[in-house]
Amino acid sequence: MEKYSEQQIQTELQKLNAQLESDQQWRVVDNKLNKTFKFKSFIRAFGWMTQMAIWAEKLKHHPEWFNVYNKVDVQLTTHDVGGISELDFKLAEKMDVFS
Repeated sequence: MEKYSEQQIQTELQKLNAQLESDQQWRVVDNKLNKTFKFKSFIRAFGWMTQMAIWAEKLKHHPEWFNVYNKVDVQLTTHDVGGISELDFKLAEKMDVFS
């Protein structure tokens, strides 16, 4: 796995955000992909996190996330390469599909 260049990150970010409303888009903050997911309830947020944990295990790539009630703040980075990689975009895509 290789760290993406700034150009690669911007290209992939445009693809990832193409179908999303502006308030639901991924952003790069502190060299990590960031997004806040909002759900109807805590149980839906937790259920989504459980589902994403299974995908994270399959990809062998684990998110940094924080949950309070119906919100889940997600940060994705590939620690092994010191930045954003293909794995981050793969997991971000899965997160969007199942949210």
